[in-house]
Amino acid sequence: MSHQASFLQLQRLLSSYQPYWQLMPFACRELPWQNSSLLAQLNLLSDDAIRQLDSNPTKRQAWFIDCFPELAQLPEVPAFDRLRPMPELPFWLSNGIPGRKVEQIQQFCTLVPDSVAPVLEWCAGKGHLGRMLAFSQQRRVLSLEWQDALCQQGAALAEKHQLPQRFVKADALSAEGLAVLKPEQQVLALHACGELHLQLLRSASQQGCQQLQLVPCCYHLIPEPQYQPLSQLAQQHDLALSQHDLKLAVQSQVTAGARIARLRETEVEWRLAWQALRAELSGDSHYQPLASVSKQIFSTDFRQFAEWAAEQQQVTLPAGLNLDGYLVQGRSHARLVRRIELVRHLFQRPLELWLLFDRALFLEQQGYQVEVGTFCARELTPRNLMLRAERIQR
Repeated sequence: MSHQASFLQLQRLLSSYQPYWQLMPFACRELPWQNSSLLAQLNLLSDDAIRQLDSNPTKRQAWFIDCFPELAQLPEVPAFDRLRPMPELPFWLSNGIPGRKVEQIQQFCTLVPDSVAPVLEWCAGKGHLGRMLAFSQQRRVLSLEWQDALCQQGAALAEKHQLPQRFVKADALSAEGLAVLKPEQQVLALHACGELHLQLLRSASQQGCQQLQLVPCCYHLIPEPQYQPLSQLAQQHDLALSQHDLKLAVQSQVTAGARIARLRETEVEWRLAWQALRAELSGDSHYQPLASVSKQIFSTDFRQFAEWAAEQQQVTLPAGLNLDGYLVQGRSHARLVRRIELVRHLFQRPLELWLLFDRALFLEQQGYQVEVGTFCARELTPRNLMLRAERIQR
């Protein structure tokens, strides 16, 4: 199936089921769908069953497949064939890199095509990917990173171990950063976020970079409130995706432990409890989202969180206010939200694929031969979709 056909199949599915995924669960006070078979399936699930299904996409889809039969016909995205064995690494090379990240980088490196073109590592951080590639394939690597401390640490490691890796300190979104892109170049980006990978696609294709190998991440981190499709086909079939909608594409976790999972549940409950409290104090029942905050606050107590939220939204908390009742409301509302999110998450992968094929189609428009596939198993990272593109010689 062509990328265009795959995109249109995803477009039809997402458009057909739009009311089930393009909504704001926190703003719902009841299940928002009049679908008796779906409601019956949800009513059969306990809170524990909800958690189990939400952590297992295969079982989740099987549970709801009679309600959404088209989900069984998603475009197939194959795993890329390895071009070389997994590199064996000395201890010093992987030291300081979390275990899952090490294996992600290793598997990424097995898919880097042989080339005489210089390597550019986009949004490099400390340059872990570039350092592993420089060691395992004896390639010269230029690593672009905007944080000076990370550049210094990465450069020191490369020098210490005599690796052909050099760092450029520059913002990838600035003219200085974009100036490092050259036509005869192999550009690599592992989990480049939002606008950082969008700018790479636009600028690298404009420069005519020879090869691109990209694993996108964090699609919602864009400067505009609404996503601007890249390809002509996606522009014709624009889903009008907000940043909130785009977050759905990355709402799958496989690496979190029990403590992190519990903190996430606490966060939902406290945010919804605050919503009930704010509505009562302000007389405004419309949902008003709060900004992101360090997860540490959810290890404290609800009063401390409420004081922070009140400051954020300029609400005055009465002295001596009893907060227990609002916590009860928050926990009850969270049970509803978890059920709505369970249904929304059925469309996480279709939306992520829609965004990926938008990028693939854009690169094809710019004169590239493009492959779409997975670079590792989902258990290693749910963000396992990769674009590999090579400029067609004219």
